[in-house]
Amino acid sequence: MKGRILFIALWCVFALFLTACQKKEAAWQPGMPIAASDLKVGVLYTSDPDKETSGFTYEHHAGILAMQKTLGLADEQIVIRSNVPDTDTQTVEYVLREFAAVGVNIVFTASDGYAEVCAKAAVDYPNIVFATVASQAHNDTNLTNYYGAIHQARYLSGIVAGLRTRTKVIGYVAARGVENSHVTSGLNAFALGVESVNHDARIHVYVTHNWFDPVGEALATRTLIERGADVIGHHTDTPIPMLEAQKAKVWGIGYNSDMSREAPDAVLTSVVWHWGAYYTALTRSVSDGSFTTAPSFMGIKEGVVGLSTLNKTLAAPGTREALIKVTARIGDGFDIFDGVMETNDGRRIGQANGKHSPSDITQNITWYYRNIVVVPTAAASASSPSEKS
Repeated sequence: MKGRILFIALWCVFALFLTACQKKEAAWQPGMPIAASDLKVGVLYTSDPDKETSGFTYEHHAGILAMQKTLGLADEQIVIRSNVPDTDTQTVEYVLREFAAVGVNIVFTASDGYAEVCAKAAVDYPNIVFATVASQAHNDTNLTNYYGAIHQARYLSGIVAGLRTRTKVIGYVAARGVENSHVTSGLNAFALGVESVNHDARIHVYVTHNWFDPVGEALATRTLIERGADVIGHHTDTPIPMLEAQKAKVWGIGYNSDMSREAPDAVLTSVVWHWGAYYTALTRSVSDGSFTTAPSFMGIKEGVVGLSTLNKTLAAPGTREALIKVTARIGDGFDIFDGVMETNDGRRIGQANGKHSPSDITQNITWYYRNIVVVPTAAASASSPSEKS
């Protein structure tokens, strides 16, 4: 009898173990199809998009909402956490654990400052797909990164600025200096666009050392205008440069969102992100089982980057026609950073018929193009904790 009881007990243990193994084997893994109705998407923002009318986070949120609508996901399938500082490792870890606890399948993080924590979480939570913006975080199973060929739109905006300027001085407010390839590649593309239509124009760049610094951006813009700039571009997170341009009755090129809403009398066009194209593609790939961790770098052709509607009243004659022509060339494969280029300190970069890979553009362009002039600043302000791009 004791032997029989022991046998039954052992069999029960074995049956439980077998069941557990079967459940583990049956658990969803990235790369397996999953019904859209079973998806749950977690999103981290450094600010609150509901309190914004433009900017980096605002456009990411617009992309998430576009993805939700396109794929028909219910509100309860989107879990958003806002105002999560990307420098607060403990809080980020807590939010990621919370996502795992409520059954999130995909996590999108709208700041590259989250990347390091996500890379660790991807090991702990192999059943969750992690996608981090503007980072190099990546593995072979469930961690990927994404950005876009924003330099294509920057080049087009340079054409708009180059055709419009009368003083041949164009100002540019940059959140980071030459060492930041995300910012610098866009500025260089802008400068190349300017030169393609106005060889004599110069781009004066003022570096604020902050992504979000309304006071610093206002000072930078006014300084550039005092130097003769009659067109202002920027790579920062606020519309302040456009508002200052409007006050001074000069023209502007917005960034992230269509900033003609804030400064209709100044903005010629804006360099904009359409993140919904990427968020939809990634989420759909998770659902249909085609997901891979290959980094994404989509551009104008895929609809991730572009220009807002050109203000034909403010823009120079012929601008629309020039944009149509060059946009078609980009769609046909024209690479803005092809070949040999000269830096503003006299060096020569690149090779004849050479190409720049996406990783080169986002990591290795740490030089300024020949028509860029660096504006000296009294003192560099402290860097912002938010690491955006």
